[in-house]
Amino acid sequence: MQSDQDFKVKMADYTITAALFTIGSDYLIVLTGGDHPHIGDVTTSSSTQGIQTVKYPSHDGRFHKDDFLSDRIAQKLAGKVPGSLTILAGVHVDGISKSQIAVAAPMADALADQIKQWLIDHPNQSTAPKYYSNDQKPS
Repeated sequence: MQSDQDFKVKMADYTITAALFTIGSDYLIVLTGGDHPHIGDVTTSSSTQGIQTVKYPSHDGRFHKDDFLSDRIAQKLAGKVPGSLTILAGVHVDGISKSQIAVAAPMADALADQIKQWLIDHPNQSTAPKYYSNDQKPS
């Protein structure tokens, strides 16, 4: 499946990318980068539910900390998508430095800003699904 748009930010000698997929009125963002991209967490939100995150265990038994990025992006995109938003995130930089950690938040903010602008420039064109009413059944 080809993404609808790819976004990229590079600071402090590493890159984070966000691949955006439109699925009906819903959006999926695959956020990866560093030396070892992976899936460290899944963050979701919708107009009826707040932000929820599931963190996966890493190789050493601790949990991945990618929610720092995905939660930040989800907060900035809240109310900007007509359906649900799902972010898969996994960024790992070998031997990450304090300066590289310090730019993670601005990198996430920059990606969220790029995505917000793309959403404005490309309004969702999906139609609402049709459901049976309470007294109707499939024929």
